Amino acid sequence: METAAVEIPVGAAGSLAGELELPAGARGLVVFAHGSGSSRRSPRNGRVAAGLRARGMGTLLFDLLTEEEAAHRANVFDLPLLTQRTLAATRWIRQHGAAASLPLGYFGASTGAAAALVAAGQEPEGIAAVVSRGGRPDLAGSLLERVLAPTLLIVGGADTHVLALNCLAFERLRCPKELFVVPGAGHLFEEPGAIEEVMQLACAWFGDRFPPPRKGDSLPNSFADRREAGWRLAEALLPRRDERPVVLALPRGGVVVGYEIAAALRAPLDVLGVRKIGAPWQPEFAIGAIVGGTPPTLLLHDDVVRQLGVDAAYIESEKTAQLANLARQEALFRRGRPAVDVTGATVLLVDDGIATGATMEAAARALRRKAPRAVVIATPVAPRHTIQILRQQVDDVVCLLTPPDFRAVGQFYDDFRQVSDEEVVSLLDRQRAALPRGSAGAGE
Repeated sequence: METAAVEIPVGAAGSLAGELELPAGARGLVVFAHGSGSSRRSPRNGRVAAGLRARGMGTLLFDLLTEEEAAHRANVFDLPLLTQRTLAATRWIRQHGAAASLPLGYFGASTGAAAALVAAGQEPEGIAAVVSRGGRPDLAGSLLERVLAPTLLIVGGADTHVLALNCLAFERLRCPKELFVVPGAGHLFEEPGAIEEVMQLACAWFGDRFPPPRKGDSLPNSFADRREAGWRLAEALLPRRDERPVVLALPRGGVVVGYEIAAALRAPLDVLGVRKIGAPWQPEFAIGAIVGGTPPTLLLHDDVVRQLGVDAAYIESEKTAQLANLARQEALFRRGRPAVDVTGATVLLVDDGIATGATMEAAARALRRKAPRAVVIATPVAPRHTIQILRQQVDDVVCLLTPPDFRAVGQFYDDFRQVSDEEVVSLLDRQRAALPRGSAGAGE
Protein backbone atom coordinates (compact mmCIF):
# COMPACT_ATOMS: atom_id res chain seq x y z
CA MET A 1 0.00 0.00 0.00
CA GLU A 2 1.39 3.39 -1.02
CA THR A 3 0.25 6.02 1.48
CA ALA A 4 1.07 9.71 1.24
CA ALA A 5 -0.01 13.01 2.75
CA VAL A 6 -0.40 15.32 -0.22
CA GLU A 7 -0.97 18.99 -1.01
CA ILE A 8 -3.19 19.85 -3.97
CA PRO A 9 -2.52 23.30 -5.44
CA VAL A 10 -5.59 25.53 -5.97
CA GLY A 11 -4.12 28.80 -7.22
CA ALA A 12 -4.32 31.94 -5.11
CA ALA A 13 -6.00 30.09 -2.22
CA GLY A 14 -2.86 28.01 -1.74
CA SER A 15 -3.29 24.24 -1.42
CA LEU A 16 -5.62 21.64 0.01
CA ALA A 17 -4.45 18.85 2.32
CA GLY A 18 -5.19 15.31 1.25
CA GLU A 19 -4.43 11.64 1.89
CA LEU A 20 -3.67 9.41 -1.09
CA GLU A 21 -3.64 5.63 -0.60
CA LEU A 22 -2.94 3.19 -3.42
CA PRO A 23 -3.03 -0.61 -2.97
CA ALA A 24 -0.48 -2.54 -5.02
CA GLY A 25 -1.91 -3.13 -8.50
CA ALA A 26 -4.81 -0.73 -7.89
CA ARG A 27 -7.78 -1.20 -10.25
CA GLY A 28 -8.86 2.41 -10.10
CA LEU A 29 -8.98 5.42 -7.80
CA VAL A 30 -11.95 7.09 -6.08
CA VAL A 31 -11.81 10.82 -5.30
CA PHE A 32 -13.92 11.81 -2.27
CA ALA A 33 -15.79 15.12 -2.35
CA HIS A 34 -16.90 15.89 1.20
CA GLY A 35 -19.82 18.13 2.05
CA SER A 36 -21.46 20.24 4.74
CA GLY A 37 -18.13 21.27 6.23
CA SER A 38 -16.70 17.77 6.75
CA SER A 39 -13.06 17.16 5.89
CA ARG A 40 -10.74 14.39 4.75
CA ARG A 41 -11.01 13.03 8.31
CA SER A 42 -14.75 12.29 8.03
CA PRO A 43 -15.18 8.93 9.84
CA ARG A 44 -18.03 7.90 7.56
CA ASN A 45 -16.15 8.55 4.33
CA GLY A 46 -13.10 6.99 5.92
CA ARG A 47 -15.06 3.76 6.47
CA VAL A 48 -16.15 3.68 2.83
CA ALA A 49 -12.60 4.43 1.66
CA ALA A 50 -11.21 1.56 3.76
CA GLY A 51 -13.67 -0.82 2.13
CA LEU A 52 -12.66 0.33 -1.33
CA ARG A 53 -8.97 -0.14 -0.58
CA ALA A 54 -9.64 -3.64 0.77
CA ARG A 55 -11.05 -4.45 -2.67
CA GLY A 56 -8.05 -3.13 -4.56
CA MET A 57 -9.16 0.44 -5.26
CA GLY A 58 -7.17 3.53 -4.40
CA THR A 59 -8.63 6.55 -2.60
CA LEU A 60 -7.97 10.27 -2.36
CA LEU A 61 -9.59 12.02 0.60
CA PHE A 62 -8.92 15.74 0.60
CA ASP A 63 -10.34 18.97 2.00
CA LEU A 64 -12.48 20.85 -0.50
CA LEU A 65 -11.93 24.09 1.44
CA THR A 66 -8.96 25.69 3.17
CA GLU A 67 -9.28 26.30 6.92
CA GLU A 68 -10.00 29.97 6.27
CA GLU A 69 -12.68 29.18 3.68
CA ALA A 70 -14.29 26.54 5.88
CA ALA A 71 -14.85 29.17 8.56
CA HIS A 72 -17.48 30.78 6.31
CA ARG A 73 -20.59 28.60 6.15
CA ALA A 74 -21.66 30.02 2.78
CA ASN A 75 -18.67 28.33 1.12
CA VAL A 76 -20.12 24.92 1.96
CA PHE A 77 -22.93 25.68 -0.51
CA ASP A 78 -20.76 27.44 -3.13
CA LEU A 79 -21.24 24.82 -5.83
CA PRO A 80 -18.95 26.46 -8.46
CA LEU A 81 -16.14 26.65 -5.88
CA LEU A 82 -16.61 23.04 -4.74
CA THR A 83 -16.70 21.88 -8.35
CA GLN A 84 -13.48 23.75 -9.17
CA ARG A 85 -11.77 22.05 -6.23
CA THR A 86 -12.97 18.61 -7.32
CA LEU A 87 -11.63 19.26 -10.81
CA ALA A 88 -8.35 20.56 -9.37
CA ALA A 89 -7.91 17.28 -7.49
CA THR A 90 -8.71 15.37 -10.68
CA ARG A 91 -6.06 17.28 -12.67
CA TRP A 92 -3.54 16.76 -9.89
CA ILE A 93 -4.17 12.99 -9.83
CA ARG A 94 -3.62 12.76 -13.57
CA GLN A 95 -0.13 14.12 -13.12
CA HIS A 96 0.77 11.99 -10.11
CA GLY A 97 2.99 9.01 -10.87
CA ALA A 98 1.34 5.63 -10.32
CA ALA A 99 -2.15 7.14 -10.05
CA ALA A 100 -1.99 9.08 -13.33
CA SER A 101 -3.24 6.28 -15.58
CA LEU A 102 -5.87 4.78 -13.25
CA PRO A 103 -9.62 4.94 -14.01
CA LEU A 104 -11.25 7.54 -11.76
CA GLY A 105 -14.48 7.62 -9.83
CA TYR A 106 -16.12 10.24 -7.60
CA PHE A 107 -17.73 9.62 -4.20
CA GLY A 108 -19.67 12.65 -2.99
CA ALA A 109 -21.49 13.36 0.26
CA SER A 110 -24.05 16.10 0.91
CA THR A 111 -23.13 19.22 -1.10
CA GLY A 112 -19.96 17.46 -2.24
CA ALA A 113 -22.16 15.04 -4.19
CA ALA A 114 -23.50 17.91 -6.31
CA ALA A 115 -19.92 19.09 -6.93
CA ALA A 116 -18.89 15.57 -7.94
CA LEU A 117 -21.75 15.29 -10.42
CA VAL A 118 -21.09 18.70 -11.99
CA ALA A 119 -17.40 17.83 -12.24
CA ALA A 120 -18.25 14.49 -13.84
CA GLY A 121 -20.33 16.36 -16.41
CA GLN A 122 -17.25 18.42 -17.30
CA GLU A 123 -15.10 15.29 -17.59
CA PRO A 124 -17.41 13.27 -19.86
CA GLU A 125 -14.84 10.70 -20.97
CA GLY A 126 -12.72 10.58 -17.85
CA ILE A 127 -14.93 9.49 -14.93
CA ALA A 128 -15.88 5.83 -14.72
CA ALA A 129 -18.58 6.09 -12.04
CA VAL A 130 -20.13 8.37 -9.40
CA VAL A 131 -21.65 7.50 -6.01
CA SER A 132 -23.62 9.97 -3.87
CA ARG A 133 -24.16 9.32 -0.13
CA GLY A 134 -26.93 11.37 1.44
CA GLY A 135 -26.15 13.87 -1.30
CA ARG A 136 -27.80 16.95 -2.68
CA PRO A 137 -27.65 16.19 -6.40
CA ASP A 138 -30.65 18.47 -6.88
CA LEU A 139 -28.29 21.45 -6.39
CA ALA A 140 -26.71 20.60 -9.75
CA GLY A 141 -29.99 21.43 -11.51
CA SER A 142 -29.93 21.10 -15.31
CA LEU A 143 -26.21 20.25 -15.22
CA LEU A 144 -27.24 16.74 -14.17
CA GLU A 145 -28.20 16.09 -17.77
CA ARG A 146 -24.53 16.37 -18.80
CA VAL A 147 -23.41 13.50 -16.60
CA LEU A 148 -22.47 10.41 -18.59
CA ALA A 149 -20.82 8.37 -15.83
CA PRO A 150 -22.97 5.62 -14.26
CA THR A 151 -24.37 7.16 -11.08
CA LEU A 152 -25.62 5.57 -7.85
CA LEU A 153 -27.64 7.70 -5.42
CA ILE A 154 -27.73 6.31 -1.85
CA VAL A 155 -30.20 7.87 0.59
CA GLY A 156 -31.34 7.00 4.11
CA GLY A 157 -34.96 5.91 4.35
CA ALA A 158 -35.50 8.16 7.37
CA ASP A 159 -33.94 11.16 5.60
CA THR A 160 -37.26 11.88 3.91
CA HIS A 161 -36.59 15.43 2.72
CA VAL A 162 -33.30 14.52 1.04
CA LEU A 163 -34.89 11.35 -0.36
CA ALA A 164 -37.54 13.43 -2.12
CA LEU A 165 -34.84 15.72 -3.57
CA ASN A 166 -32.87 12.71 -4.78
CA CYS A 167 -35.92 11.29 -6.52
CA LEU A 168 -36.33 14.55 -8.43
CA ALA A 169 -32.63 14.62 -9.34
CA PHE A 170 -32.77 10.96 -10.37
CA GLU A 171 -35.39 11.87 -12.97
CA ARG A 172 -33.06 14.46 -14.56
CA LEU A 173 -30.06 12.13 -14.88
CA ARG A 174 -29.62 10.71 -18.39
CA CYS A 175 -26.76 8.34 -17.56
CA PRO A 176 -27.00 4.71 -16.36
CA LYS A 177 -28.34 5.17 -12.84
CA GLU A 178 -29.76 3.58 -9.71
CA LEU A 179 -31.29 4.96 -6.52
CA PHE A 180 -30.89 2.86 -3.37
CA VAL A 181 -32.68 3.60 -0.09
CA VAL A 182 -31.04 2.27 3.10
CA PRO A 183 -34.02 1.41 5.35
CA GLY A 184 -34.18 3.35 8.61
CA ALA A 185 -31.01 5.35 8.01
CA GLY A 186 -30.83 9.09 8.67
CA HIS A 187 -28.84 11.75 6.85
CA LEU A 188 -25.52 10.85 8.49
CA PHE A 189 -25.98 7.04 8.32
CA GLU A 190 -25.10 6.75 12.02
CA GLU A 191 -27.49 3.86 12.67
CA PRO A 192 -25.94 0.39 13.30
CA GLY A 193 -24.85 -1.15 10.01
CA ALA A 194 -25.92 1.82 7.87
CA ILE A 195 -22.50 3.08 6.80
CA GLU A 196 -21.40 -0.52 6.19
CA GLU A 197 -24.34 -0.84 3.81
CA VAL A 198 -23.16 2.31 2.01
CA MET A 199 -19.64 0.93 1.82
CA GLN A 200 -20.84 -2.35 0.32
CA LEU A 201 -22.97 -0.58 -2.28
CA ALA A 202 -20.14 1.78 -3.25
CA CYS A 203 -17.63 -1.07 -3.54
CA ALA A 204 -19.96 -2.98 -5.85
CA TRP A 205 -20.73 0.11 -7.97
CA PHE A 206 -17.11 1.10 -8.53
CA GLY A 207 -15.91 -2.50 -8.66
CA ASP A 208 -18.24 -3.26 -11.56
CA ARG A 209 -16.90 -0.29 -13.55
CA PHE A 210 -13.17 -0.49 -12.85
CA PRO A 211 -11.07 -3.22 -14.51
CA PRO A 212 -11.17 -6.55 -12.66
CA PRO A 213 -8.29 -7.57 -10.39
CA ARG A 214 -5.39 -9.11 -12.28
CA LYS A 215 -6.02 -12.46 -10.72
CA GLY A 216 -9.71 -11.69 -10.50
CA ASP A 217 -12.21 -14.31 -9.66
CA SER A 218 -15.72 -14.45 -10.89
CA LEU A 219 -18.07 -14.28 -7.93
CA PRO A 220 -17.48 -17.42 -5.84
CA ASN A 221 -21.07 -17.28 -4.66
CA SER A 222 -23.22 -17.13 -7.76
CA PHE A 223 -25.53 -19.28 -9.88
CA ALA A 224 -25.18 -20.47 -13.44
CA ASP A 225 -28.90 -19.84 -14.01
CA ARG A 226 -32.28 -20.03 -12.26
CA ARG A 227 -32.41 -23.82 -12.57
CA GLU A 228 -29.20 -24.23 -10.61
CA ALA A 229 -30.50 -21.78 -8.02
CA GLY A 230 -33.64 -23.91 -7.73
CA TRP A 231 -31.64 -27.13 -7.25
CA ARG A 232 -29.55 -25.57 -4.49
CA LEU A 233 -32.62 -24.14 -2.75
CA ALA A 234 -34.37 -27.51 -2.99
CA GLU A 235 -31.49 -29.14 -1.11
CA ALA A 236 -31.87 -26.59 1.69
CA LEU A 237 -35.63 -27.17 1.81
CA LEU A 238 -35.61 -30.98 1.79
CA PRO A 239 -36.22 -31.17 5.58
CA ARG A 240 -39.67 -29.69 4.90
CA ARG A 241 -40.67 -32.42 2.45
CA ASP A 242 -42.59 -34.35 5.12
CA GLU A 243 -44.75 -31.27 5.73
CA ARG A 244 -46.21 -31.77 2.21
CA PRO A 245 -45.67 -28.11 1.30
CA VAL A 246 -47.18 -26.04 -1.48
CA VAL A 247 -44.85 -23.96 -3.66
CA LEU A 248 -46.09 -20.53 -4.71
CA ALA A 249 -43.75 -18.72 -7.09
CA LEU A 250 -43.66 -15.07 -8.12
CA PRO A 251 -43.75 -14.89 -11.92
CA ARG A 252 -41.92 -14.97 -14.08
CA GLY A 253 -38.37 -15.75 -12.92
CA GLY A 254 -39.51 -17.18 -9.62
CA VAL A 255 -41.44 -19.92 -11.43
CA VAL A 256 -38.24 -21.42 -12.88
CA VAL A 257 -36.71 -21.57 -9.39
CA GLY A 258 -39.99 -22.75 -7.86
CA TYR A 259 -40.39 -25.55 -10.42
CA GLU A 260 -37.08 -27.15 -9.37
CA ILE A 261 -38.10 -26.94 -5.71
CA ALA A 262 -41.56 -28.37 -6.36
CA ALA A 263 -40.12 -31.21 -8.46
CA ALA A 264 -37.61 -32.17 -5.76
CA LEU A 265 -40.17 -32.03 -2.95
CA ARG A 266 -43.00 -33.58 -5.00
CA ALA A 267 -45.08 -30.52 -4.18
CA PRO A 268 -47.85 -28.63 -6.01
CA LEU A 269 -46.67 -25.52 -7.87
CA ASP A 270 -48.74 -22.38 -8.46
CA VAL A 271 -48.16 -18.68 -9.05
CA LEU A 272 -48.85 -15.72 -6.79
CA GLY A 273 -49.01 -12.57 -8.88
CA VAL A 274 -47.55 -9.35 -7.51
CA ARG A 275 -47.19 -6.02 -9.32
CA LYS A 276 -45.03 -3.06 -8.39
CA ILE A 277 -46.57 0.39 -7.98
CA GLY A 278 -44.04 2.81 -9.48
CA ALA A 279 -43.55 6.54 -8.90
CA PRO A 280 -45.44 8.75 -11.42
CA TRP A 281 -42.31 10.02 -13.20
CA GLN A 282 -40.10 6.97 -12.62
CA PRO A 283 -42.00 3.67 -12.94
CA GLU A 284 -38.94 1.64 -11.92
CA PHE A 285 -38.82 3.37 -8.51
CA ALA A 286 -41.24 1.40 -6.33
CA ILE A 287 -43.55 3.24 -3.97
CA GLY A 288 -45.44 0.03 -3.18
CA ALA A 289 -46.82 -3.24 -4.53
CA ILE A 290 -50.19 -4.94 -5.01
CA VAL A 291 -51.37 -8.56 -4.90
CA GLY A 292 -54.64 -9.72 -6.46
CA GLY A 293 -57.38 -11.36 -4.43
CA THR A 294 -60.64 -10.60 -2.66
CA PRO A 295 -59.88 -8.05 -1.45
CA PRO A 296 -56.53 -7.22 -3.10
CA THR A 297 -53.56 -6.45 -0.85
CA LEU A 298 -51.96 -3.05 -1.38
CA LEU A 299 -48.66 -2.26 0.36
CA LEU A 300 -47.43 1.34 0.14
CA HIS A 301 -44.26 2.98 1.45
CA ASP A 302 -46.20 5.73 3.19
CA ASP A 303 -43.20 7.94 3.98
CA VAL A 304 -42.04 7.89 0.35
CA VAL A 305 -45.57 8.51 -0.95
CA ARG A 306 -45.93 11.47 1.40
CA GLN A 307 -42.56 13.03 0.62
CA LEU A 308 -43.01 12.65 -3.13
CA GLY A 309 -46.49 14.12 -2.96
CA VAL A 310 -48.10 11.19 -4.79
CA ASP A 311 -51.83 11.79 -4.68
CA ALA A 312 -54.58 9.28 -3.98
CA ALA A 313 -55.97 9.55 -7.51
CA TYR A 314 -52.69 8.35 -9.03
CA ILE A 315 -52.46 5.44 -6.58
CA GLU A 316 -56.04 4.41 -7.30
CA SER A 317 -55.40 4.59 -11.05
CA GLU A 318 -52.25 2.47 -10.73
CA LYS A 319 -54.04 0.01 -8.48
CA THR A 320 -56.78 -0.47 -11.09
CA ALA A 321 -54.27 -0.85 -13.93
CA GLN A 322 -52.08 -3.34 -12.08
CA LEU A 323 -55.05 -5.41 -10.92
CA ALA A 324 -56.10 -5.67 -14.56
CA ASN A 325 -52.58 -6.83 -15.46
CA LEU A 326 -52.71 -9.40 -12.65
CA ALA A 327 -56.06 -10.71 -13.89
CA ARG A 328 -54.70 -11.14 -17.44
CA GLN A 329 -51.60 -12.87 -16.09
CA GLU A 330 -53.62 -15.24 -13.93
CA ALA A 331 -55.92 -16.14 -16.83
CA LEU A 332 -52.89 -16.88 -19.02
CA PHE A 333 -51.02 -18.97 -16.45
CA ARG A 334 -53.90 -20.90 -14.89
CA ARG A 335 -56.09 -21.27 -18.00
CA GLY A 336 -59.28 -21.59 -16.00
CA ARG A 337 -57.91 -23.84 -13.24
CA PRO A 338 -58.54 -22.69 -9.66
CA ALA A 339 -55.71 -21.54 -7.47
CA VAL A 340 -54.07 -24.21 -5.30
CA ASP A 341 -55.70 -24.29 -1.85
CA VAL A 342 -53.15 -23.31 0.81
CA THR A 343 -55.45 -23.40 3.83
CA GLY A 344 -53.59 -25.17 6.63
CA ALA A 345 -50.56 -25.84 4.44
CA THR A 346 -46.89 -24.95 4.72
CA VAL A 347 -46.34 -22.54 1.84
CA LEU A 348 -42.93 -22.01 0.24
CA LEU A 349 -43.05 -18.52 -1.27
CA VAL A 350 -40.36 -18.41 -3.96
CA ASP A 351 -38.66 -15.80 -6.12
CA ASP A 352 -35.39 -15.79 -8.07
CA GLY A 353 -33.96 -13.06 -5.83
CA ILE A 354 -35.08 -10.20 -3.64
CA ALA A 355 -33.81 -6.61 -3.65
CA THR A 356 -35.90 -4.20 -1.55
CA GLY A 357 -38.46 -6.84 -0.53
CA ALA A 358 -41.53 -4.69 -1.31
CA THR A 359 -43.20 -7.21 -3.63
CA MET A 360 -42.33 -10.19 -1.43
CA GLU A 361 -43.68 -8.44 1.68
CA ALA A 362 -46.94 -7.69 -0.14
CA ALA A 363 -47.15 -11.32 -1.27
CA ALA A 364 -46.59 -12.60 2.27
CA ARG A 365 -49.28 -10.32 3.69
CA ALA A 366 -51.78 -11.45 1.05
CA LEU A 367 -50.95 -15.08 1.70
CA ARG A 368 -51.62 -14.75 5.41
CA ARG A 369 -55.27 -14.01 4.61
CA LYS A 370 -55.61 -17.55 3.22
CA ALA A 371 -54.85 -19.13 6.61
CA PRO A 372 -51.82 -21.29 5.81
CA ARG A 373 -50.16 -23.22 8.61
CA ALA A 374 -46.81 -21.56 7.91
CA VAL A 375 -45.26 -19.23 5.34
CA VAL A 376 -41.62 -19.76 4.39
CA ILE A 377 -39.88 -17.38 1.97
CA ALA A 378 -37.29 -19.14 -0.20
CA THR A 379 -34.92 -17.19 -2.43
CA PRO A 380 -31.41 -17.72 -3.79
CA VAL A 381 -30.06 -14.25 -2.98
CA ALA A 382 -31.01 -11.06 -1.12
CA PRO A 383 -29.38 -8.30 0.95
CA ARG A 384 -29.04 -8.98 4.68
CA HIS A 385 -31.17 -6.01 5.73
CA THR A 386 -34.01 -7.13 3.44
CA ILE A 387 -33.97 -10.61 4.95
CA GLN A 388 -34.10 -9.10 8.44
CA ILE A 389 -37.22 -7.13 7.50
CA LEU A 390 -38.95 -10.12 5.88
CA ARG A 391 -38.28 -12.39 8.87
CA GLN A 392 -40.72 -10.22 10.81
CA GLN A 393 -43.49 -11.05 8.31
CA VAL A 394 -43.21 -14.85 7.95
CA ASP A 395 -42.37 -18.03 9.87
CA ASP A 396 -38.99 -18.60 8.23
CA VAL A 397 -36.73 -17.33 5.46
CA VAL A 398 -34.37 -19.60 3.53
CA CYS A 399 -31.81 -17.59 1.56
CA LEU A 400 -28.62 -19.11 0.17
CA LEU A 401 -26.62 -15.91 -0.34
CA THR A 402 -26.68 -12.62 1.57
CA PRO A 403 -23.65 -10.97 -0.09
CA PRO A 404 -22.14 -7.78 1.35
CA ASP A 405 -21.80 -6.25 -2.13
CA PHE A 406 -25.42 -6.74 -3.24
CA ARG A 407 -26.49 -4.30 -5.94
CA ALA A 408 -28.96 -6.21 -8.12
CA VAL A 409 -30.30 -9.77 -8.35
CA GLY A 410 -28.84 -10.34 -11.82
CA GLN A 411 -25.36 -9.64 -10.44
CA PHE A 412 -25.34 -13.16 -8.96
CA TYR A 413 -26.37 -15.09 -12.09
CA ASP A 414 -24.24 -15.95 -15.10
CA ASP A 415 -27.44 -16.32 -17.14
CA PHE A 416 -30.30 -14.03 -16.09
CA ARG A 417 -32.23 -13.87 -19.33
CA GLN A 418 -35.90 -12.88 -19.29
CA VAL A 419 -38.39 -15.71 -18.76
CA SER A 420 -41.29 -15.89 -21.23
CA ASP A 421 -44.97 -16.41 -20.46
CA GLU A 422 -44.84 -19.61 -22.49
CA GLU A 423 -42.08 -21.01 -20.28
CA VAL A 424 -44.10 -20.25 -17.15
CA VAL A 425 -47.16 -22.04 -18.56
CA SER A 426 -45.04 -25.05 -19.59
CA LEU A 427 -43.46 -25.42 -16.15
CA LEU A 428 -46.80 -25.15 -14.35
CA ASP A 429 -48.28 -27.80 -16.66
CA ARG A 430 -45.29 -30.15 -16.24
CA GLN A 431 -45.40 -30.07 -12.46
CA ARG A 432 -49.17 -30.49 -12.41
CA ALA A 433 -48.89 -33.56 -14.66
CA ALA A 434 -46.09 -35.03 -12.53
CA LEU A 435 -48.16 -35.17 -9.34
CA PRO A 436 -50.32 -38.20 -8.44
CA ARG A 437 -54.03 -37.76 -9.04
CA GLY A 438 -55.74 -36.40 -5.95
CA SER A 439 -52.72 -34.39 -4.84
CA ALA A 440 -53.36 -30.70 -4.21
CA GLY A 441 -53.05 -28.97 -7.53
CA ALA A 442 -52.77 -32.22 -9.55
CA GLY A 443 -54.89 -33.19 -12.55
CA GLU A 444 -58.57 -34.05 -12.15
